[in-house]
Amino acid sequence: MSHRKFDTCFFERYARTTLESILGPAYSDLVNEDRPDLQMPDRSLGIEVTRAMESNKNVAQAMLKEMAGIDVRDEDRDEMDHIIRSGYGYGLQDGRYIGSIEYEYWQLAHPLRRIIESKVSKVGSGFYGSFSEYGLYIFCKDDLSYDEVILTMEYTSDLQRHLDIRYSKMYLSLIDRLYVCDLTEVDRLRRPTQCTFYDISKEKRKEYFLRSID
Repeated sequence: MSHRKFDTCFFERYARTTLESILGPAYSDLVNEDRPDLQMPDRSLGIEVTRAMESNKNVAQAMLKEMAGIDVRDEDRDEMDHIIRSGYGYGLQDGRYIGSIEYEYWQLAHPLRRIIESKVSKVGSGFYGSFSEYGLYIFCKDDLSYDEVILTMEYTSDLQRHLDIRYSKMYLSLIDRLYVCDLTEVDRLRRPTQCTFYDISKEKRKEYFLRSID
């Protein structure tokens, strides 16, 4: 089966759908643009969407890609058919399988620290233009613990502490959970003041998936 050319719009739509569904109508006006990927028309908010995966997991993910469709339980066949048909699989099958064109998205990903360093440098340089507020949405293939999320939040805050332009929010998407981290207030003892997580049910993940594919 042939697929359309790979692009990142699926993930940008998935991010927008997730934010609107979980955080409410304040995110409903986001549009898919470039620099950054999601923008409010009034330029009140710009959100860059990216992905992170440890590079040494590429081989394992490639194997899972090749296994897609093999030994799938009957009750899971509908989800697997969606993965094969669309070429994307994020949110379905608890992240076990990667669609044929989605694989490129993860294959090109940097480990989390490196991608944060790159994105913080870009926002600080003015690369994403002029917005009142900036957010960073990261799809993570690794299952981060809450403590690891807090360390990621602190690391990002430290990197951008002295920048004039910085991210005020970080969104970490872990397939079945979304972490929303407030980067505007981290005290001198490095204790983040706010990081909230939202569980995402299997039904919701399927809804987000279907709303994100063409």
